[in-house]
This record gives sequence, structure tokens and C-alpha cells, in this order.
Amino acid sequence: MATETTRDVATELLRTLPAEAYRSPDHHRREVERIFHREWFAVGRAEALVRPGDYLHVDVAGERVLAVRGRDGGLRGFHDVCRHRGSRLVLDRPPAGDERPDGPTGRFRGAIRCPYHAWTYGLDGALRNAPFLSESDGLRREHLGLYPVAVEAWGGFLFVNLTPDPTGPDRSLRDVVGEPDRRTANYPLADLRVGASISYDVAANWKVIVENYNECYHCGPVHPELCELVPAFKRGGGADLDWDRGIAHREGATTFTWSGTTTRAPFPGLSAEERERHKGELLYPNLMLSLSADHVAAFTLWPVAVDRTRIDCAFLFHPDALADPRFDPSDAVGLWDLVNRQDWRICEAVQDGMGSTAFDSGYYAPMEDLSLDIRRYLAERLGDAG
Repeated sequence: MATETTRDVATELLRTLPAEAYRSPDHHRREVERIFHREWFAVGRAEALVRPGDYLHVDVAGERVLAVRGRDGGLRGFHDVCRHRGSRLVLDRPPAGDERPDGPTGRFRGAIRCPYHAWTYGLDGALRNAPFLSESDGLRREHLGLYPVAVEAWGGFLFVNLTPDPTGPDRSLRDVVGEPDRRTANYPLADLRVGASISYDVAANWKVIVENYNECYHCGPVHPELCELVPAFKRGGGADLDWDRGIAHREGATTFTWSGTTTRAPFPGLSAEERERHKGELLYPNLMLSLSADHVAAFTLWPVAVDRTRIDCAFLFHPDALADPRFDPSDAVGLWDLVNRQDWRICEAVQDGMGSTAFDSGYYAPMEDLSLDIRRYLAERLGDAG
């Protein structure tokens, strides 16, 4: 794997990851095993699970998972597989993209019942009943609960961890969100609700998308409309952007909309700077947040294959704004949809170009510093296998 000290003899620029990291199915399988199935993975919003029994049915890089609201109001998670003969507990495949409902995928009526032989589990995953079987037949209910998956919430976002590792670099969700939690403390993320959503199918590796999000060197050439709203994004190739304080808009603009203004009130509790600036956060491996004073664009990445990523973009608003009869999110959604499609098109061009026999790796310009994070992140988790 390339490191921060890896330099080409012909240039002082640092090398990116090698092309195979973005195109090799074997490399992607290692990422599935060591990242997507071991790290905290964002899967939706907690607001989708309101009543006991409400569940989200999701596919985490090939592994079907159920996130369930328990009788006690807590969150539970399970692999979608019965302990008896391995049947799926939910027969339909997890909904994807525009098929995903705004609310729960479904609701278990007090218990989780396997459709094959009717083995029945509580909302806590414990085996309650196996028809016509008893301890005299060798049944031990205490050892036959559903395979658990860790589920936690932060900022209203639901995260699952298929194999939480107490010795791993990020042991708890709190370890993952520490810095983002500090930087977004004034934003009422947990109170926000989805006011609109768009799903995209992008023919690019998930890392291409993350690296693109992590730098603004591309903003001038790719996003002219966005740079008119935020001139700093193209100044000096997007160098020296202070994401801790947030990025200022042009004079008179305060948010990411066509006009740079909105009739929606800023979130309560924001600082004077946050009312006029834009912030961005990346929670590896698959949640990207863009925070304006009146709305948040949340991007959930779903790696489908080495060269394909589904991106669900949810637009979050304050409940007071949603309750307003005049609520219309199109001023923000329209601009974001344009910017998103510009990003996805150039990401697909990168993915396609890296397939050239002439390409073995790329280079990082100095203003792309944040893109170096992906190499450190992968090195910690893949080691030499990266």
C-alpha cells in the first residue's frame, strides 16, 4: 500500500493508492471482510423505527441485516437468518435505492417468526418457540437466539456493526464519531427529519467517491454553480479551507440553495458563524454530511461491487420547517441534485480511466491533503493486504 512518504522519482507529488485498490475484485472482497463487515456502517435514520417491532432490512455489502426497535424502546440488530435451517426471516430482498421507504421496511407483530418452520424469536432475538420441540428433543433455547449485530445511533443516524471487535482501532461508535460530534455539537442532528431523498447508482468504487468528497481541488472545473455560491471552493484550487469553522458563502448568501438564501429559519443553537457558513463531515466508511444553517444533506454509501456504489442522499430539515404549510425543499434539493450529478459523472470518469493499461496510480496535489486520510484508514485495517 502507498504511504504518505511514497514518492515518484519523477515528481515530488505523493502517490495515491494503486489502481488495483479501486478495480480489483479481490481487493474489494478484503474491504468487505475487514471494513464493511467489521466497522460501524451507517444504514439509515432512527426516526424510521418508531414503534416496537419496526425494522429496517438492509444489505451491508452482501450481508442481510435487521435493525429492530425492541419492546423496551432500545435498538437491536440481527443477521437475517434463522438458527434452525438458515432460512431468511424476511422473504423479500432488502429494498434499495428509490424502493426504500421513508419509514420502516416493515413491522414484526410482537415477535420475529421464521416463514419456514415457524421458529419464533422475541424482539430481543431470544428463541421463544420451536413448534413440536422441547428440551427432551435436545432443544436449548438459551443457545439458539438470533445471530446478533450491534446497533447504535448517533445524531439520529443508525449504525450497525456486524462483528464488533473490542481490539479494533474503532471499538465503539463513540470512538468513530468523537471529532464529528464535537464539530457538529450545535446542530440538532437527532431532531431533524427527512424532507426529501434521492438515490443514485454510480459506476465508481466507493473510495473514488469518498476521495472526491474530501477535496475541493475539483470544485472549480466541476462545480461552477457551487463555486459562484461559495467562491472559496475555487480560490487557490480549494486550498486552506477551514472546515472546523466552516466555509463562508458569497456576500449575502447563507445556505446551499439556488439563491443562497431561504425562508427557512436557521437551526436553533447555531453560532453566528454557523448561521452563515457551510460545514462538511466524513464518517468512514460510508456517511458523508454537508451541513447548512437550515438543512443537512446526508449521503449514505452502499458499496455494491468494486466498480459500483449506490448513494442514498437524504435531505434533513427541522420539524418546525416541515410543519410549515409552505414547506418546499426544492430550492436546496435542486441545487444538490445538480452538484451530485456533476460529482458522480466525474467519479465515473475516474473509475473508467483507471482501467487504462497506462495507469498504475495517481498523485495528490498539496491542496488534496484530506484525501490522504483514505490511505491511512485502509492501512490500519488492511495492512499489507491493502
